[in-house]
Amino acid sequence: MNIEFNEVLYTDLGRKPDHRGKVRDIYDLGGELLIVSTDRISAYDRILPNGIPGRGKILTKMSVFWFDMMKKLIPNHLISSDVNEYPEELQKYSSQLEDRSMLCHKADRVDVECVARGYLAGSGWREYKESGNICGIELPESMVESEKLPEPIFTPATKAPEGEHDENISFENLVDMVGNNLANKLHEVTLLIYSTARDYAIKKGIIIADTKFEFGFINDELSLIDEILSPDSSRFWDLDLYEPGKSQDSFDKQFVRDWLSNSGFHGEGKPPVLPQRIIDGTIERYIEVCDRLLSE
Repeated sequence: MNIEFNEVLYTDLGRKPDHRGKVRDIYDLGGELLIVSTDRISAYDRILPNGIPGRGKILTKMSVFWFDMMKKLIPNHLISSDVNEYPEELQKYSSQLEDRSMLCHKADRVDVECVARGYLAGSGWREYKESGNICGIELPESMVESEKLPEPIFTPATKAPEGEHDENISFENLVDMVGNNLANKLHEVTLLIYSTARDYAIKKGIIIADTKFEFGFINDELSLIDEILSPDSSRFWDLDLYEPGKSQDSFDKQFVRDWLSNSGFHGEGKPPVLPQRIIDGTIERYIEVCDRLLSE
């Protein structure tokens, strides 16, 4: 991968961002938004003291790739990821923006996480063990962790305030929140995008176990927003190493979570500084899945 991995943890484009999330700095430009993916990394809903150099560039590169692929299915908010096409006053900040930013249309966000699951993992596995279903969707008995579902399922979640966890909800709850027509549209397009990406990725030797999307309305048209099918929003597994019945090694920040957990940090107190071997191991995972998915 030919990317210069200069580290950007916090941006300042002559002013502070209008919103600073756990990973992204967002600038309101009036008619558009500038979304910058920094190298910050969070776990247990806490921003860690040091980042992963180059991480934001990979998140952006993958999102731009998938937005381009999926635009035949649904519009999205991306205008450009080329700094040379940004407003002139931003171009002097290219060292902060190059390869890690997107100029986007503003959207009226639908405040729901739209999750597609093809395999039994994460919170879906925990919920299945407790109740035999996920978000009210009944599943076969005696399934094992990481097992492929009979067919992909749509499991929406509420968008929790920063620092809190999203909460899975039933489709009926979603209908109550956004109405029947929009709920059905979100269900349909979420599974369509997931299935399209899943079928593409499996040819590259990558399983997309689950992923989440966000949507909003741009000029009254439902559109994809935020990021899409990145290691931060998706669970990627190596097809050759896949073995149902246990947790899978994944191409995401689970590597960081595991180290934190083994170090005794679960979100309370001051987060520890990541050692270099964990930084290196994390970016290697991001690079590998990006290279494999985006290769010709």
